[in-house]
Amino acid sequence: MEQVLANLLPLLNALWWPFVRSMALLSAAPVLGEAMVPVTIRVLVSVMLAVMMLPVTDRVQLVQDPFTLAMVVATIEQAIIGFVLGLAFYFAVAAIGILGYIVSSQIGFSMAVMNDPLNGTSSDVVSGLLTMLSIIVFFAIDGHLVIFNVIGASFKAWPPGGGYGPLLLQTVAWNVAWVFSAAMLLAIPVVFATVVVQIGFGFLNRVAPSLNLFSLGFSVITLFGLLMLGQVVRFIPDHYTRMSAQVLEMIRQQMTAQEARRNG
Repeated sequence: MEQVLANLLPLLNALWWPFVRSMALLSAAPVLGEAMVPVTIRVLVSVMLAVMMLPVTDRVQLVQDPFTLAMVVATIEQAIIGFVLGLAFYFAVAAIGILGYIVSSQIGFSMAVMNDPLNGTSSDVVSGLLTMLSIIVFFAIDGHLVIFNVIGASFKAWPPGGGYGPLLLQTVAWNVAWVFSAAMLLAIPVVFATVVVQIGFGFLNRVAPSLNLFSLGFSVITLFGLLMLGQVVRFIPDHYTRMSAQVLEMIRQQMTAQEARRNG
């Protein structure tokens, strides 16, 4: 019995590192990290990935005694790496969500807020529609398999105990501006169309103030906004695919730089 326990502790120690990194990544990743996915499912998937990553991690053991401060520090390190990688993938979906909020505020749908059963919060109808579209595209391009592949590749670039480097955190932080710019590029046609309509109604109201054209302005702006939104939605899948490819390229460059720094 003592021999079994002696062999079990190193195995559990080796399983713990990929489990923590996988759990942190899945908690921050799009779709898989949403409130609609139970925590139990994420835990089971993380355990499965931890078992599958044993050949990759080579049963590394950072800490002999699991009840020490070094164990806590190493666990936080793995959680940071997984969370940052998952957050990078979440940026692509966040751009689509920001697009929905911008469009809703322009066409007047921001006043119509409904309960979101997916995330347990309240959101407008346009954001909910675009979020569902991004989820469909995510599984259509096998995004979940890509995330699992990134988890395996991350152990080669950032092995347990090797640190993560500040460059990874800086690169992900700088890409926050890219998220907002990508959302604005998609929202520009809708924003421009609604602004033109508002300016047109302003000129008409100056020419014929007795017509009270502003009473019709809300309905016309909503119609023009929905028309432009119907045109923009066709390009969202391709745009989301390009953003995901850019995220993968960013992660690949970070992995290459980390491996070159460690070998050099």
